[in-house]
Amino acid sequence: MTDLTHPSPPLDGEAETHTDPPLVEGAESERELAVEVGENLVEVRNLTMKFGGLLALDDVSFDIRRGEILGLIGPNGAGKTTCFNAMTGVYKPTSGDVLLEGVSLKGRKQHRITRMGLARTFQNIRLFGEMTALENVVVGLDARHRTSVVGALLRLPRHWREEASSIDRGMALLEFVGIAQHAEKRARELSYGSQRRLEIARALATDPKLLCLDEPAAGFNPAEKEDLMALIRTIRDEGYTVLLIEHDMKLVMGVTDRIVVLEFGRKLADDVPAAIRNDPRVIAAYLGEPEDDVA
Repeated sequence: MTDLTHPSPPLDGEAETHTDPPLVEGAESERELAVEVGENLVEVRNLTMKFGGLLALDDVSFDIRRGEILGLIGPNGAGKTTCFNAMTGVYKPTSGDVLLEGVSLKGRKQHRITRMGLARTFQNIRLFGEMTALENVVVGLDARHRTSVVGALLRLPRHWREEASSIDRGMALLEFVGIAQHAEKRARELSYGSQRRLEIARALATDPKLLCLDEPAAGFNPAEKEDLMALIRTIRDEGYTVLLIEHDMKLVMGVTDRIVVLEFGRKLADDVPAAIRNDPRVIAAYLGEPEDDVA
């Protein structure tokens, strides 16, 4: 189980507060690892996405293994975010399928996919600006609550227990991503870097089997990117599997275990970072070298 006892450093020069371990009782994740590290957690099978006459994804297939950090990269317009959206239910794929632990996600609503264990962040931050940081995380925790609507309206004992547990768990997650000192601040009042970390905390609140991060380092300075790399590694060390879209090649090469490269909606390569770095096809895709030069 996840204990979330390794808080990350704060961003943007914000003051750091210290909480002696262990974190509040009941803050542990209820998620248990279902398969051994290295087995396939997610299988993307022949995923195709068309928008009218535009072929955004063309028969894309790859696997995501339990416990790894997988990078999904490619030039602008390669289909990375479209792939994310098709996997998470934002788009309905034209054809193909996505399997989570062998179970098809085809035709399922976004909230159902989240409850099954696939959570994501977005390129453009999507927080509830007028809610506090803690309240934003508690919203994510609601995905795991079992209280019925009637139970919540009547304020039955289970509702009270889950509400108290959500506060504890929410604070633990804010501590984990390094912004617990801002728990009572409204989300719109946080620095850009802290808002990014809050999005990650909210995604973790759903207790995902796969955490999908869509360009989490966008707008970060080099120091913030280093801090983010450390946080992503810590997330993986806590037992989570991570899928990362990112344009910063230094970050991708420094934090991922394996990389899938897309170009014009097709899979171009799938290998470890060292091999991807020296792959002439990937170099050509990013630098625009003529194919004859890299054949």
